[in-house]
Amino acid sequence: MSRIAYVNGAYLPMSDALVNIEDRGYQFSDGVYEGITVYKGALIDVEPHIDRLWRSLGELQIASPMERGPLKFIITEVVRRNRVKNGFVYLQITRGVARRDHPFPAMAIPALTITCKRLDIDAVEARARKGVAVSSQPDMRWDRCDVKSISLLPNILAKQAAREAGAFEAMMIDDDGLVTEGSSTNIWMVTKGGELVTRSTDDNILPGITRASVKGLCNDHQMSVTERAFTLEEALDAADLFLTSSTAGAMPIVELDGKTIADGKVGPVGLKLIDAYKAHMENQVS
Repeated sequence: MSRIAYVNGAYLPMSDALVNIEDRGYQFSDGVYEGITVYKGALIDVEPHIDRLWRSLGELQIASPMERGPLKFIITEVVRRNRVKNGFVYLQITRGVARRDHPFPAMAIPALTITCKRLDIDAVEARARKGVAVSSQPDMRWDRCDVKSISLLPNILAKQAAREAGAFEAMMIDDDGLVTEGSSTNIWMVTKGGELVTRSTDDNILPGITRASVKGLCNDHQMSVTERAFTLEEALDAADLFLTSSTAGAMPIVELDGKTIADGKVGPVGLKLIDAYKAHMENQVS
């Protein structure tokens, strides 16, 4: 079966899913996006994702192409038409098509595209139970990382450098030697003293939806979370490290820059959160 995309009012085969070359997303990265996990046909944390989408649009002064209700219907319909049980929805809104000029165009109509692909949730869980390697990389991004912008070239460069180093993800390090987040994830640490730490979203990092869900799960399991900056050296000396994202859930880190974290095995906090996040997804299946 060919994949189906939604493009500006039409459901189209991927081969026909095209946008205008003067779309400002193509020419300026002038747009925002969201990625939503599909689990057993359910859209996971869909309301917080749309909340964040609306915030990103507002921060860039891009009008929404439609109200929330119709948008959720179209997302669901893209999932249905692709017959996806477990997968990932990618949603992108740009400022639209206009003659190339840097200022906001007066008359552009926002452009909306949505795609959906399958995701092997069982393989993700299996990888999580083994843990992954991460490579530290300099954080070269712009100063509005709180906006989920499609301008991702620094993230791409960091991810590519990590993959060339044999790692699953990049851990971004700022000019002060502090961990910010991953190239497409949030980063968490458990100190040897038992403190569960992740960086505050007030520090210009993306407010991850899975991060928020996992923080809530920690509270449900009587695990106190401290929001503060921590150094690369602290991360290397951690008792437990893990990352969170929509496609990875809670993913333990067992190696950083070629050095083993703790005993090189997934720690008890990581294991607990793998199970807790899966239960969180199950609870959203109707």
